[in-house]
Amino acid sequence: MPTTRTASTHWEGTLFEGAGKVTLESSGLGTYDVSWPARAEEPGGKTSPEELIAAAHSSCFSMALSKALADNDTPASALDTTAEVEFTPGPGITGITLRVRGTVEGIDEEKFTELAEGAKANCPVSKALTGTTITLEASLA
Repeated sequence: MPTTRTASTHWEGTLFEGAGKVTLESSGLGTYDVSWPARAEEPGGKTSPEELIAAAHSSCFSMALSKALADNDTPASALDTTAEVEFTPGPGITGITLRVRGTVEGIDEEKFTELAEGAKANCPVSKALTGTTITLEASLA
């Protein structure tokens, strides 16, 4: 059964001088300020579409890798994943780097990396972001 999650944005003004607020509607977790300077310069306490993509990608990848490790009979004690989404004004999103460090008993670095590569290729957010290059750095703790 499919699920739908919703976020909304209210924007006022031009791209460069204006600002907006993005609200996480489905979860009700909050409303966050967004602006062009937060996207292309310094965050200044505001978020950006790229930061929200990074949050989605790091959590989706972690879920996919967690499942792959469990299916391999080597469930993770912990996975720490960072997603870095690179934005260049003009071209847009020019790359994403996933970095994961896992605490996993009974697995070697090679198998862990293999399962991480599979999770990167198959997590739904990675699939949605196929228009950009996604790189992965995986290591065991």
